[in-house]
Amino acid sequence: MAEESLIVRGAREHNLKNVDVTIPRDRLTVITGLSGSGKSSLAFDTIYAEGQRRYVESLSAYARQFLGLMEKPDVDAIEGLSPAISIEQKNAGNNPRSTVGTVTEIYDYLRLLFARAGTPHCPNCGRPVQRQSPAQIAETVLTWRDGTRIEVRAPLVQGRKGEFRELFEGARKQGFIRAVVDGELIELADPPKLNRRQNHSISVVVDRLVVRAEDRGRLTDSLETALRLAEGLVEVVEYGAGEPEIHLFSERYGCPVCGISLPELEPRQFSFNSPFGACPACGGLGTRREVSEELILGDASISILEGVVLPWGEPDGYLRKTILPGLAKALGFDLNAPWGKIPPAARNALLHGTESGERGAGSVETPKKKAARSTLPAPRSAGMQWEGIISNIQRRYQETSSDAVRMELEEFMVARPCSACGGTRLKPASLAVTLADRNIGEVVDLSVVGALEFFNAVPVRGNGKPGLDPEIAGPILKEVRERLRFLVDVGLDYLTLNRSAESLSGGEAQRIRLATQIGSRLVGVLYILDEPSIGLHQRDNGRLLATLKQLRDLGNTVIVVEHDEETMREADYLLDLGPGAGKHGGEVIAAGTVDQVLRNPNSLTAKYLNGTREIPVRAERRPYDPNRVLRVVNAREHNLRGVTLEIPLGTFVAITGVSGSGKSTLIEDTLHRALARHFYRARVIPATHDRITGLEHIDKVIDIDQSPIGRTPRSNPATYTGLFTPIRELFAELPEAKIRGYGPGRFSFNVKGGRCEACQGDGLVKIEMHFLPDVFVPCDVCKGKRFNRETLEVRFRGLSIADVLDLTVEDACSTFENQPRISQKLETLRDVGLGYIHLGQSATTLSGGEAQRVKLATELSKRDTGRTLYILDEPTTGLHFEDVRLLLDVLHRLVDRGNTVLVIEHSLDVIKTADWVVDLGPEGGARGGTIVAAGTPEDVANVDASYTGHYLKALLPKLRRRKAG
Repeated sequence: MAEESLIVRGAREHNLKNVDVTIPRDRLTVITGLSGSGKSSLAFDTIYAEGQRRYVESLSAYARQFLGLMEKPDVDAIEGLSPAISIEQKNAGNNPRSTVGTVTEIYDYLRLLFARAGTPHCPNCGRPVQRQSPAQIAETVLTWRDGTRIEVRAPLVQGRKGEFRELFEGARKQGFIRAVVDGELIELADPPKLNRRQNHSISVVVDRLVVRAEDRGRLTDSLETALRLAEGLVEVVEYGAGEPEIHLFSERYGCPVCGISLPELEPRQFSFNSPFGACPACGGLGTRREVSEELILGDASISILEGVVLPWGEPDGYLRKTILPGLAKALGFDLNAPWGKIPPAARNALLHGTESGERGAGSVETPKKKAARSTLPAPRSAGMQWEGIISNIQRRYQETSSDAVRMELEEFMVARPCSACGGTRLKPASLAVTLADRNIGEVVDLSVVGALEFFNAVPVRGNGKPGLDPEIAGPILKEVRERLRFLVDVGLDYLTLNRSAESLSGGEAQRIRLATQIGSRLVGVLYILDEPSIGLHQRDNGRLLATLKQLRDLGNTVIVVEHDEETMREADYLLDLGPGAGKHGGEVIAAGTVDQVLRNPNSLTAKYLNGTREIPVRAERRPYDPNRVLRVVNAREHNLRGVTLEIPLGTFVAITGVSGSGKSTLIEDTLHRALARHFYRARVIPATHDRITGLEHIDKVIDIDQSPIGRTPRSNPATYTGLFTPIRELFAELPEAKIRGYGPGRFSFNVKGGRCEACQGDGLVKIEMHFLPDVFVPCDVCKGKRFNRETLEVRFRGLSIADVLDLTVEDACSTFENQPRISQKLETLRDVGLGYIHLGQSATTLSGGEAQRVKLATELSKRDTGRTLYILDEPTTGLHFEDVRLLLDVLHRLVDRGNTVLVIEHSLDVIKTADWVVDLGPEGGARGGTIVAAGTPEDVANVDASYTGHYLKALLPKLRRRKAG
């Protein structure tokens, strides 16, 4: 039995109640249940954690000390456990150099392919680069000015690590006297000792001579010697009036027209993470931070003296008394005039400087409060020189060595594509190499499906047909095609290979890891996935499920924590946890095949699957009022193609569409940023659009995303929602606290006074165990309570401040039922389905969906004006059917009060309840970016071109039949 099953006995991690489960091996198992019922505790914190621990324990003690180790989970026994791989909802990383191509390793194969099979061209004239003989190189050098001093060098080492003692000795024995090491001339008789851990460049000096026609023979001989030494490369240094100029020539590649040479093609020349391939202007990032005129200027109706130039604030001192009056006089404008009334020529000069654009001699430090700290030149009476605000901030950003100053100046800057490389990240010489008439920058700019079509069409030589050498290009092309095909299979065909990994959603990053695992073709592995369907349209679910089944059919066990109905129905085995959340959960309610679970009367999931319970649709949809519409006109960022979006206010609006169709670009990057600038003067630049109309009908916008509510264990729901402040004030009003003179600050674990100083309010102390996992033990002074003994003696209804933080939201509701300021916030948390979380629960332990609902509850507990626009991005992430029902009740109550709720969503249960649906598409990426359908769900269901409409059409008749019945 153990060989055929994964058996867990006595699992007690978090809220699990001594759970015993038997999961069949080599099958697709779905674990479902209410949010907080214990799904992740069983799948990740118990099964995966034990798999990782066992693997790490197989390593040596020396190796274990370098690994982030996991503690043994609270479980009696786990049998039949395979090596475990977890594919969680994690960001793909915050490294700006990571792209889809590098994360999937496709880019590594492309670098190799272009280096071995690419056709080099001259970056100047575009002609194919040919090999150069010593005589041709000499001919090029002799075209230089007669009498020019030159030096012929043999580049033996280029950017490699080592000490190179044998190389120095060998060159000396061959009769050479000097070499240039890292730009410094050295004597080979006494070479320096090099740091073997650093990269070095070494060139041996072969000859020094002057350009003369009669020295052609000597020059050719020296070039031949250098080419032989450096295996086909030679450097000729030209000494002129300025800095010496190094010309690299190659026996292999050179342009006969332009007279330039290129080194032998290597994979590193196509790497934007290497100095040999990276664009020198942007360092391989593809973008440069530039000062934005929109960000440095405030309200155009106020003057410079009133603070329209945000880096200056309200200028004072020398700037106000001397520089600005001189500028105003020289440029002909009134200092007291609003910025919008200053003549355009004067505004331009203020921002970009006068024609000379040179830095003047006089300078003054601007006010510190706006953090520009820029040195601005004073105008001169004769021939004024003014650097300009934008130029000055840009220069200061490049020159400063202070991280703090750079961060402050970045508030006024935006990232724009590098003008030198056009965002391709590479040097011109690297981009001059082509494969099937495309350079590597053009290839990675293709979508995944476009790249697959391109590589399928790349010609390979054979049967008399011209093309790439099959011995060289064949194996590389096979790997590239397979990896691209895996990305298509998991629904990521719309991504481009140069897409920054930072911009990927958690679901996209998870599916990229899934595609990588399929490519590894491992067998006998336990895969555990966390809601892989997040961010995926119903149309693409089938491809994802086929991928999971492919993993299973290879001979692996696949466990998926999931709420998606289609995924549950396709499972080989289904586990339903519950019956409730938190302390009310932690039990296995139903287990077996889908048919067996559907017949279980105790399973809430089964009731939703078999139709005995459902998420209801309102009897009537709220009407479209043409006089109350928020309209985004001609949005055209990324793949949006001149989209005009209409949002009927006072309704529940769902933005739908396949992955990559432009939903986030339209709503988050365009609409939300524009509204944030309009209402809050946020320092963000909206995506490109013409205008937004209808702003007079709303008075604020609230964006509720799934980013963490805090990044440290000290952050918790009580502090984030503002709940902890009235609780501390309540404790400070208690008689015992007044007698002792305690204020609200006494009951904070973040400041000295009431907290335990032994653990500084953490409640835990870390014990370093070196090659064993670090152990966090309760503080032996406060016993994990966070507060000192005197603070804990103050009690409300028998509970200390530490006991209150340990309460669940549900229990706290009854404890504080007579405290309106506290109970209102608690009831809101309970209404959004978070009754099971603890008030003091660490923010780092909350899922993305829980964090989003904490934010939603925080906003709901505030007074609204009935004219608020709420924007939510996939609020059903991590939610069970029952949780979705509760959430929709809350959101519709908001709309009933006159507000507008706008959700980006794939869940049909949400879309079917909306008053208005906007469907983008028809596809993702370049084939998307248009509005396919807009109207009520019934209207969208009748649009044949809409994928969302196709699924709604199948769903709505069922709803109508149930209503009729």
